[in-house]
Amino acid sequence: MSDAAVQPITVLLVEDDPGDELLTREAFEHNKVGNTLHVARDGDEALDFLHRRGAHADAPRPDLILLDLNLPKRDGREILEEVKSHDDLSAIPVVVLTTSAAEEDILRSYALHANAYVTKPVDFDQFINAVRQIDDFFVTVVRLPHRR
Repeated sequence: MSDAAVQPITVLLVEDDPGDELLTREAFEHNKVGNTLHVARDGDEALDFLHRRGAHADAPRPDLILLDLNLPKRDGREILEEVKSHDDLSAIPVVVLTTSAAEEDILRSYALHANAYVTKPVDFDQFINAVRQIDDFFVTVVRLPHRR
């Protein structure tokens, strides 16, 4: 696909670790497409953003969600279940991006209809590369549903 056909997307990163948030921002900044990255730092804030409640009443509908599993308040599994069971949200691709490599977390995430499961690399460069590959895939390869 040519760069002319590539449209920036809106991404919601649900991440409570400031270091991982910073690495994700850095990975996005190095990409040639100017995607918009919004961050929710716990499960409740993620749901407020997605349902456009409270401080997030004017939040854009994300085209992609990058979701950590281990979050304060509500964990990522609860967020994933809510997103995939809600008519207005279920078409948004969700990539679980987490430190857990536990088979039970992988199986449960896919059972809850995660679109992909990526274990966060501990190496700085590998982490940046993994996020860039996710970003590239959803911007240049995948056809996302039209926003409503």
